Amino acid sequence: MAKPEEKVSFGQRLKQIGMVFSFTAKRDKWFMPLVAGAVLIPIALTVVAVITWGWLWLPVGILLTLLAVLIVLNLRSNAAMMNAAEGQPGAAAQLVENMRGDWRVTPAMSSTTQMDMVHLVIGRPGVILLAEGNPQRVRSLLGQEKRRLSKVIGNAPLYDYVVGQGEDELSVRKLRMTLMRLPRNLTGKDVNALDKRMKALTARPQMPKGAIPKNMRPSKGAFRQMRGR
Repeated sequence: MAKPEEKVSFGQRLKQIGMVFSFTAKRDKWFMPLVAGAVLIPIALTVVAVITWGWLWLPVGILLTLLAVLIVLNLRSNAAMMNAAEGQPGAAAQLVENMRGDWRVTPAMSSTTQMDMVHLVIGRPGVILLAEGNPQRVRSLLGQEKRRLSKVIGNAPLYDYVVGQGEDELSVRKLRMTLMRLPRNLTGKDVNALDKRMKALTARPQMPKGAIPKNMRPSKGAFRQMRGR
Protein backbone atom coordinates (compact mmCIF):
# COMPACT_ATOMS: atom_id res chain seq x y z
CA MET A 1 0.00 0.00 0.00
CA ALA A 2 1.13 3.57 -0.53
CA LYS A 3 2.73 5.18 2.48
CA PRO A 4 0.50 7.78 4.16
CA GLU A 5 1.84 11.31 3.85
CA GLU A 6 3.19 12.71 7.11
CA LYS A 7 1.79 16.04 8.27
CA VAL A 8 4.31 18.88 8.10
CA SER A 9 4.06 21.73 10.57
CA PHE A 10 4.14 25.38 9.48
CA GLY A 11 7.64 25.82 10.91
CA GLN A 12 8.95 22.76 9.07
CA ARG A 13 7.36 23.99 5.85
CA LEU A 14 9.11 27.35 6.20
CA LYS A 15 12.41 25.57 6.87
CA GLN A 16 11.94 23.46 3.73
CA ILE A 17 11.19 26.56 1.65
CA GLY A 18 14.31 28.22 3.05
CA MET A 19 16.47 25.21 2.11
CA VAL A 20 15.04 25.15 -1.42
CA PHE A 21 15.57 28.90 -1.72
CA SER A 22 19.23 28.60 -0.66
CA PHE A 23 19.82 25.59 -2.91
CA THR A 24 18.37 27.36 -5.96
CA ALA A 25 20.19 30.64 -5.30
CA LYS A 26 23.57 28.85 -5.27
CA ARG A 27 22.97 27.04 -8.57
CA ASP A 28 20.92 29.48 -10.65
CA LYS A 29 22.41 32.91 -11.42
CA TRP A 30 19.06 34.19 -12.73
CA PHE A 31 17.10 33.18 -9.65
CA MET A 32 17.74 36.25 -7.47
CA PRO A 33 17.10 38.79 -10.28
CA LEU A 34 13.83 37.02 -11.07
CA VAL A 35 12.85 37.03 -7.40
CA ALA A 36 13.62 40.74 -7.24
CA GLY A 37 11.35 41.31 -10.24
CA ALA A 38 8.64 39.16 -8.67
CA VAL A 39 8.76 41.40 -5.59
CA LEU A 40 9.21 44.85 -7.13
CA ILE A 41 6.58 44.63 -9.89
CA PRO A 42 3.64 43.62 -7.62
CA ILE A 43 4.75 46.17 -5.01
CA ALA A 44 4.76 48.94 -7.62
CA LEU A 45 1.31 47.92 -8.82
CA THR A 46 0.09 47.75 -5.22
CA VAL A 47 1.31 51.29 -4.50
CA VAL A 48 -0.55 52.58 -7.56
CA ALA A 49 -3.69 50.67 -6.55
CA VAL A 50 -3.56 51.98 -2.97
CA ILE A 51 -3.11 55.58 -4.12
CA THR A 52 -5.94 55.25 -6.65
CA TRP A 53 -8.50 53.09 -4.85
CA GLY A 54 -7.47 53.00 -1.21
CA TRP A 55 -5.81 50.79 1.42
CA LEU A 56 -8.08 47.83 0.74
CA TRP A 57 -5.71 46.85 -2.08
CA LEU A 58 -2.73 46.46 0.28
CA PRO A 59 -3.56 42.87 1.39
CA VAL A 60 -4.21 41.93 -2.24
CA GLY A 61 -0.82 43.32 -3.24
CA ILE A 62 0.96 41.40 -0.48
CA LEU A 63 -0.70 38.13 -1.52
CA LEU A 64 0.18 38.73 -5.18
CA THR A 65 3.81 39.38 -4.22
CA LEU A 66 4.06 36.15 -2.22
CA LEU A 67 2.39 34.22 -5.05
CA ALA A 68 4.81 35.62 -7.63
CA VAL A 69 7.84 34.70 -5.49
CA LEU A 70 6.54 31.15 -4.94
CA ILE A 71 5.95 30.67 -8.68
CA VAL A 72 9.50 31.78 -9.48
CA LEU A 73 10.86 29.56 -6.70
CA ASN A 74 8.95 26.52 -7.96
CA LEU A 75 9.99 26.91 -11.59
CA ARG A 76 13.65 27.74 -10.99
CA SER A 77 14.15 25.19 -8.17
CA ASN A 78 12.83 22.38 -10.38
CA ALA A 79 15.26 23.41 -13.12
CA ALA A 80 18.16 23.61 -10.64
CA MET A 81 17.36 20.17 -9.23
CA MET A 82 17.25 18.65 -12.71
CA ASN A 83 20.63 20.19 -13.53
CA ALA A 84 22.11 18.81 -10.32
CA ALA A 85 20.59 15.35 -10.92
CA GLU A 86 21.89 14.87 -14.47
CA GLY A 87 24.74 12.39 -14.55
CA GLN A 88 24.38 11.41 -10.88
CA PRO A 89 24.08 7.62 -10.25
CA GLY A 90 20.66 6.72 -8.89
CA ALA A 91 19.08 10.06 -9.86
CA ALA A 92 16.25 8.38 -11.79
CA ALA A 93 15.19 6.21 -8.84
CA GLN A 94 15.29 9.16 -6.44
CA LEU A 95 13.18 11.29 -8.76
CA VAL A 96 10.48 8.61 -9.09
CA GLU A 97 10.46 8.04 -5.31
CA ASN A 98 9.58 11.71 -4.84
CA MET A 99 6.80 11.72 -7.44
CA ARG A 100 3.18 11.95 -6.37
CA GLY A 101 1.15 8.79 -6.64
CA ASP A 102 1.62 5.12 -5.90
CA TRP A 103 5.08 4.29 -7.26
CA ARG A 104 6.90 1.30 -5.75
CA VAL A 105 10.63 1.78 -6.41
CA THR A 106 13.44 -0.74 -5.93
CA PRO A 107 16.68 1.16 -6.57
CA ALA A 108 19.57 -0.69 -8.20
CA MET A 109 17.71 -4.00 -8.45
CA SER A 110 20.56 -5.05 -10.70
CA SER A 111 23.97 -3.34 -10.88
CA THR A 112 27.62 -3.70 -11.82
CA THR A 113 30.86 -2.53 -10.22
CA GLN A 114 31.08 0.20 -12.91
CA MET A 115 27.97 1.93 -11.44
CA ASP A 116 25.65 0.62 -14.15
CA MET A 117 22.26 -0.08 -12.58
CA VAL A 118 18.67 -0.99 -13.36
CA HIS A 119 15.89 0.30 -11.10
CA LEU A 120 12.53 -1.44 -10.78
CA VAL A 121 9.38 0.67 -10.63
CA ILE A 122 5.88 -0.73 -10.12
CA GLY A 123 2.86 1.51 -10.57
CA ARG A 124 -0.51 1.86 -12.23
CA PRO A 125 1.04 1.75 -15.74
CA GLY A 126 2.67 -1.62 -14.97
CA VAL A 127 6.32 -2.63 -14.52
CA ILE A 128 8.95 -0.06 -15.47
CA LEU A 129 12.70 -0.62 -15.72
CA LEU A 130 14.97 2.42 -15.60
CA ALA A 131 18.59 1.86 -16.60
CA GLU A 132 21.49 4.21 -15.82
CA GLY A 133 25.12 3.90 -16.80
CA ASN A 134 27.25 3.09 -19.81
CA PRO A 135 24.85 2.63 -22.77
CA GLN A 136 26.39 -0.61 -24.07
CA ARG A 137 26.75 -2.33 -20.72
CA VAL A 138 23.44 -1.13 -19.35
CA ARG A 139 21.44 -2.32 -22.36
CA SER A 140 22.78 -5.82 -21.84
CA LEU A 141 21.87 -5.62 -18.15
CA LEU A 142 18.44 -4.29 -19.06
CA GLY A 143 17.85 -7.18 -21.49
CA GLN A 144 18.66 -9.71 -18.77
CA GLU A 145 16.18 -8.15 -16.35
CA LYS A 146 13.44 -7.98 -18.98
CA ARG A 147 13.80 -11.70 -19.71
CA ARG A 148 13.80 -12.53 -16.00
CA LEU A 149 10.76 -10.41 -15.13
CA SER A 150 8.70 -11.43 -18.15
CA LYS A 151 8.27 -14.88 -16.57
CA VAL A 152 6.50 -13.57 -13.45
CA ILE A 153 4.64 -10.35 -14.32
CA GLY A 154 1.85 -12.08 -16.22
CA ASN A 155 -0.18 -9.72 -18.40
CA ALA A 156 1.17 -6.55 -16.78
CA PRO A 157 2.76 -4.18 -19.33
CA LEU A 158 6.55 -3.87 -19.17
CA TYR A 159 8.23 -0.58 -20.05
CA ASP A 160 11.96 0.08 -20.16
CA TYR A 161 14.01 3.25 -20.52
CA VAL A 162 17.70 4.06 -20.64
CA VAL A 163 18.14 7.33 -18.75
CA GLY A 164 20.84 9.61 -20.12
CA GLN A 165 21.71 12.33 -22.61
CA GLY A 166 22.62 10.18 -25.63
CA GLU A 167 20.62 9.20 -28.68
CA ASP A 168 17.55 7.05 -27.95
CA GLU A 169 17.96 7.80 -24.23
CA LEU A 170 15.48 9.49 -21.89
CA SER A 171 16.64 12.67 -20.18
CA VAL A 172 16.15 12.99 -16.42
CA ARG A 173 14.27 16.22 -17.16
CA LYS A 174 11.65 14.31 -19.17
CA LEU A 175 11.41 11.26 -16.92
CA ARG A 176 8.65 12.55 -14.63
CA MET A 177 6.40 13.69 -17.47
CA THR A 178 7.04 10.50 -19.45
CA LEU A 179 5.93 8.26 -16.58
CA MET A 180 2.90 10.43 -15.78
CA ARG A 181 1.71 10.15 -19.38
CA LEU A 182 1.77 6.35 -19.40
CA PRO A 183 -1.70 4.74 -19.46
CA ARG A 184 -3.10 3.45 -16.18
CA ASN A 185 -3.30 -0.23 -17.04
CA LEU A 186 -3.55 -1.70 -13.52
CA THR A 187 -5.86 -1.24 -10.55
CA GLY A 188 -4.63 -0.68 -7.01
CA LYS A 189 -5.18 -4.38 -6.20
CA ASP A 190 -3.18 -5.39 -9.27
CA VAL A 191 -0.30 -3.16 -8.16
CA ASN A 192 -0.31 -4.72 -4.67
CA ALA A 193 -0.31 -8.26 -6.05
CA LEU A 194 2.42 -7.46 -8.56
CA ASP A 195 4.52 -5.78 -5.88
CA LYS A 196 4.36 -8.91 -3.71
CA ARG A 197 5.50 -11.11 -6.60
CA MET A 198 8.37 -8.76 -7.40
CA LYS A 199 9.52 -8.65 -3.78
CA ALA A 200 9.52 -12.43 -3.64
CA LEU A 201 11.54 -12.55 -6.86
CA THR A 202 14.11 -9.93 -5.85
CA ALA A 203 14.47 -11.00 -2.20
CA ARG A 204 18.02 -11.95 -1.33
CA PRO A 205 18.78 -14.62 1.28
CA GLN A 206 20.37 -13.18 4.41
CA MET A 207 23.27 -14.74 6.26
CA PRO A 208 22.38 -15.94 9.76
CA LYS A 209 23.53 -13.66 12.56
CA GLY A 210 25.94 -14.77 15.26
CA ALA A 211 28.87 -17.15 15.30
CA ILE A 212 29.11 -19.98 12.79
CA PRO A 213 28.37 -23.37 14.43
CA LYS A 214 31.45 -25.52 14.95
CA ASN A 215 30.09 -28.35 12.84
CA MET A 216 29.75 -25.94 9.86
CA ARG A 217 33.21 -24.35 10.13
CA PRO A 218 35.80 -25.41 7.51
CA SER A 219 39.00 -26.96 8.75
CA LYS A 220 42.21 -24.92 9.11
CA GLY A 221 43.75 -26.92 6.29
CA ALA A 222 40.97 -25.78 3.95
CA PHE A 223 41.89 -22.13 4.53
CA ARG A 224 45.56 -22.85 3.72
CA GLN A 225 44.57 -24.64 0.51
CA MET A 226 42.41 -21.71 -0.57
CA ARG A 227 45.26 -19.23 0.03
CA GLY A 228 47.60 -21.36 -2.03
CA ARG A 229 45.33 -21.30 -5.09
